[in-house]
Amino acid sequence: MGRTRLFALFALLTLTGFITTLDNTVINVALPTVQRELGLSVTDLEWVASSYVLSFGALLLPGGRLTDLFGRRSVFTVGVVVFTAASAAAAVADSGGTLIAARTVQGVGAALVIPASLAVVAVDLPARRRSMAVGLWTAALAVALALGPVVGGFVTQQWSWGWVFALNVPFGIVALLLMPAVPARTKGPPDSSEPRRGGLDLPGVLFSVLALYLLTYGLVRGTEHGFSAAPVPLCLAVSAVATCAFLLAEARTNRPLLELGLLRDRFLTGGVIAQVLWGIGVNGVFFFTALYLQQVLGFSPTRAGLAFLPLAGALLLCTPLAERAARVLGAHVSIAAGLVMVAAGLLYVSGTGAHSGYWDLQPGLLLIGAGSALTTPLTVRCLAQVPDARAGMATGLVSAAREVSGVFGVVLVGVVLTRRERSELRAGADPRSAFLEGYDLGLRLAACCVLAGALVTLTTLHRRGRHRRVRQRWIRPRREPTRTGTPPVARTLTGTRPR
Repeated sequence: MGRTRLFALFALLTLTGFITTLDNTVINVALPTVQRELGLSVTDLEWVASSYVLSFGALLLPGGRLTDLFGRRSVFTVGVVVFTAASAAAAVADSGGTLIAARTVQGVGAALVIPASLAVVAVDLPARRRSMAVGLWTAALAVALALGPVVGGFVTQQWSWGWVFALNVPFGIVALLLMPAVPARTKGPPDSSEPRRGGLDLPGVLFSVLALYLLTYGLVRGTEHGFSAAPVPLCLAVSAVATCAFLLAEARTNRPLLELGLLRDRFLTGGVIAQVLWGIGVNGVFFFTALYLQQVLGFSPTRAGLAFLPLAGALLLCTPLAERAARVLGAHVSIAAGLVMVAAGLLYVSGTGAHSGYWDLQPGLLLIGAGSALTTPLTVRCLAQVPDARAGMATGLVSAAREVSGVFGVVLVGVVLTRRERSELRAGADPRSAFLEGYDLGLRLAACCVLAGALVTLTTLHRRGRHRRVRQRWIRPRREPTRTGTPPVARTLTGTRPR
């Protein structure tokens, strides 16, 4: 692959990862303006904020399967077109219903883009370039999360809230111009490892969308209104039933949305679990540290967003070292070391206190960024044993796990923070100190989750060394046929034959 094409692919992957992640948070600061100008109710406003993440998370598995069926470039292109067109529609929306519908369609486009882009990394890039591509992609996600409130606040203040979505349009056009860098689907003899075709597994799509949608909706609404508030318990219960129905349907169909046999791959399963645990910690620190900076330290929204830029810079600068560390130490060791660094950063940030400044936070945030950079080979290792014909299916699973882990991170840290905050308020603490106590405890729990991810990485992503295979081959008795056709005899390690 030539340098120009490789650069174009890197730019395409980074750009699409950035814009699809930015839309998770860019609207939050603009919501009061949107409510005032469109005359929305509180319920409408909640749907404006959550409709994107709901459709995005629910459709990632079907997006991965469509990638396998119709090819990476085709699905990637359709996803970018859908996302860009929906962004343009959201920018000119003149009612709450139109804006919610456009945000929902944006999520559909993003659910096609992300699995297809990761499948391009897993299949079309040279092996030595994959970790670099994933590192750039991860850095783009971190920058998007950090800049979301900053961009949303600045654009809304200087122009209007519609420009929050209109900015996606030129980025989408640039992505389409870069799309020829993705290799076209090649036609050849059928591969025996290719999933059996015949179209989408419609029962699987129905049950997976229902399970992921209701799970995401229940978690988001439970965070805002409490997990005992209707209809949160019902949503979570139906999601659990739909998950069981999905697994049963996938075990019986001959054209599965997700082949359950893939879960026997310890690299894929262990990598997904580790990625979920990392996502819980990192998303928790992004969301609640932004609140801590504003509610406790008195930062403006713009300054709070800028506080995360050194984290993104550390991630970007340390990413080239991740592949070298994986080669020297072994990927399982280097990834686990990165997760330990992230946990240490979370613990550092949790202890900064109520009188810290901008620079007091940076050592902990830099640790989180540098540690996250060392974990970038995790996605590549997840997909190391997956056949090319199932790359979309596997990347859909990885993407869905990452998206759900973000919601879980906010929910888990939020529940701990809220309970501790209420307990401190009942004990007579002032609101600022009560929030800080809950925030510290929530981040320490997030650090424990990340440390658990390090243990999972060490136990599941370890490649058995050659010395172990050689040792097993020589210790086990070897049977060789004799020239005379008599039954084979065992030869021991010393080469002597038993009498």
